[in-house]
Amino acid sequence: MAQIRIENVRKDFGAFNAVKSSTFTIEDGEFFMLLGPSGCGKTTTLRMMAGLELPTSGEIYIDGEEVGMKRASQRDIAFVFQMFALYPHMNVGQNISYPLRSQGMPRAQVKRKVAEVARILGIEDILSRPVGGLSGGDRQRVALGRAIVRDPKAFFMDEPLGALDAEFREHMSQELRALHDRMGATTVYVTHDQLEAMQMGDKIVVMNHGVVEQFGVPQQIYDWPATKFVAEFIGSPPMNFLDFRGTVGNGATEVHVGDCTIALPRQRTGASGELTLGVRPEHVRLSDAAPYRGRIVATEYLGTTQIITLDCEHGRIKARVPSHEVIRVGDRTGLDFDARTLTLFAAGTGRALVSDANHEVLSHG
Repeated sequence: MAQIRIENVRKDFGAFNAVKSSTFTIEDGEFFMLLGPSGCGKTTTLRMMAGLELPTSGEIYIDGEEVGMKRASQRDIAFVFQMFALYPHMNVGQNISYPLRSQGMPRAQVKRKVAEVARILGIEDILSRPVGGLSGGDRQRVALGRAIVRDPKAFFMDEPLGALDAEFREHMSQELRALHDRMGATTVYVTHDQLEAMQMGDKIVVMNHGVVEQFGVPQQIYDWPATKFVAEFIGSPPMNFLDFRGTVGNGATEVHVGDCTIALPRQRTGASGELTLGVRPEHVRLSDAAPYRGRIVATEYLGTTQIITLDCEHGRIKARVPSHEVIRVGDRTGLDFDARTLTLFAAGTGRALVSDANHEVLSHG
């Protein structure tokens, strides 16, 4: 397996800039997620790593070798597509063995490797079946088997579970992560699903409009978003935002929102003018004693918790609270924020101003 390094990689399609000077490193054996909305540049970045697209500029290293201008066949990688891309005239075993047979590997060795891969994926009993009659999950296993059988340096996966229904998708995501852990393979996985990225990934790159907004482990990205876009894209419900005018200095630990003083983590950067205070719904507590006030306008019962929507002077806030709390629409209540969890953004740039000494945000671009 291999480390993969992306250094100042850019991709233009005519006048359109799809990827803007991206830089990050995927360590050997990591399960690495490229996350973002449609059109953000994540699939283009993956295709450049795989050799299916050539970068306009920048360098791509796989296992220490610069491969930016090499064809996909010269990179010793395997690609798994969303739509399986199986050969319909071949059975399961023939589909899995095709890469080995095309390389001229001896028949006995091919048979042994196919049997080993089928055992890993739990599809020994369908090797002789045509692929046309298989379920979506079994076809995805066959596509994975065809990639695994080659023992490549890295696996690239472009939304491989996107065609599956929600229940089976969750099951296959668990199987895919377990398979990765058994093999120790370097895996790069594209998804637009933030829950899938948070559940499966060792590291995540969040992209938007061709830019790497943030790079780090899932907990860093969730707890300490580097930009307002990341804070809004990650989380369900997403982070709440209160917009206000104010001034905050470098090293400050509080901010004035209207008539209220709200404690913050230590500031990394000072700013003045339009600011945005961000807080996750689970970090909002309803308290009559809290000075910052809001009016309850809706409730959503979710079993063990409920989502409360409140209108406040500086924006609308959602709070996740225990389901046993008695909530009445129309009541006014105070909102208490855990200072350790708040993030302050400069409204003009969308960049975070707040960091904690023990939880520095890793961001690039």
